[in-house]
Amino acid sequence: MDTEATSLTSQPPFRSRALATEAVHAGRDDLASLGLHAAPIDLSTTYPSYDSRGEAARIDAFAATGARPDGPPVYARLDNPTTARFETALARLEGAGSAVAFASGMAALTAVLLARASLGLRHVVAVRPLYGCSDHLLGAGLLGTEVTWTDPAGIADAIRPDTGLVMVETPANPTLAEIDVRAVAHSCGSVPLLVDSTFATPVLQRPIEDGARIVLHSATKYLGGHGDVMGGVVACDEEFAATLRQVRFATGGVLHPMAGYLLLRGLSTLPVRVRAASASAAELARRLSADPRVAWVHYPEVGGAMVSFEVYGDPHRIIAAVRLITPAVSLGSVDTLIQHPASISHRIVGEGDRRAAGVGDRLLRMSVGLEDVEDLWADLCLALGDGGAAPAARSGEEEPTGGGDQVPASGSRRAYAPVQPGPA
Repeated sequence: MDTEATSLTSQPPFRSRALATEAVHAGRDDLASLGLHAAPIDLSTTYPSYDSRGEAARIDAFAATGARPDGPPVYARLDNPTTARFETALARLEGAGSAVAFASGMAALTAVLLARASLGLRHVVAVRPLYGCSDHLLGAGLLGTEVTWTDPAGIADAIRPDTGLVMVETPANPTLAEIDVRAVAHSCGSVPLLVDSTFATPVLQRPIEDGARIVLHSATKYLGGHGDVMGGVVACDEEFAATLRQVRFATGGVLHPMAGYLLLRGLSTLPVRVRAASASAAELARRLSADPRVAWVHYPEVGGAMVSFEVYGDPHRIIAAVRLITPAVSLGSVDTLIQHPASISHRIVGEGDRRAAGVGDRLLRMSVGLEDVEDLWADLCLALGDGGAAPAARSGEEEPTGGGDQVPASGSRRAYAPVQPGPA
């Protein structure tokens, strides 16, 4: 017997690998056999086939099952080898059976809603806050869906016979409120629970292990990690993935192969980036919580690189005063970004709903990058000084509220939970 072959076939299954190892190797396991070290990029939009009957059979099989076709690719809107590598890797990091990538996070959510609506299940139960555009997509009924907004304790009572999905985001954008996924999944019964895990990434939480059936990422953020690629991805079981592929083929929300390549490359450094940025974010949250110019600090128990804080002064002046930190939308890049959610990411949400979800007019959201924490703190201190800081009530202005489920520390208006930057 070939002892080398025996040794190879008796290796532990992939799921026994540490997350850091999977991040580097998942989706690339065949490279050595191909004589390659870096993953190739396939930019073809179409592929030659001299067997038209066989091609027709493969297309019919995809139409019937949604399974990825065997053999060479057919057409880039149906499948792409480079994008498939990213999907394989992300599924392994999430502990899912499959993953399906899309052109953006919103395209991914749209596909999920269409897939459920195709079964006549147009009702969604959702918990605020969600990312502003997700909130709008659900609430505006643009896809013919109907949403019931509730708190986590009311999910079971809100479910109807036509409920196709329960959706939560944890930590939530932008308040960083957290939800007990295991408890919520139990409340959902047979209805699939979708968790938007963009802020946490697979480094800090794996919702499928806690009972969620669908995990959504705006891959534009931490999965890409460098502010230069846009994409979305859904991790789920293969049955639902097959339906999502059919929706993607029909609607055209495909991920470009160059984006797939960049996202696969981004995954290889994901654990290192998230843990390093999380350490800085936790330190900045600690310092902000002791600063008299800051009313509240929101930082999740799970950790992460996001910090939200409410100020006594003018948040717009703070945005204008930063120099090292970049005032910009989005998050998850190697550089630190700050924005005013009420003006930008959640502007599309009605003012009453926004404030009820804890997104006040003095809330700032900061995505901490990989700069030195002392440099970031120096920039924040200068900007906070320019923003004004008197913690006294000002006639006609909204007071910082704390929002969400945060609990202020004794004798203060600050909420802060010191945590370690994520599990190994």
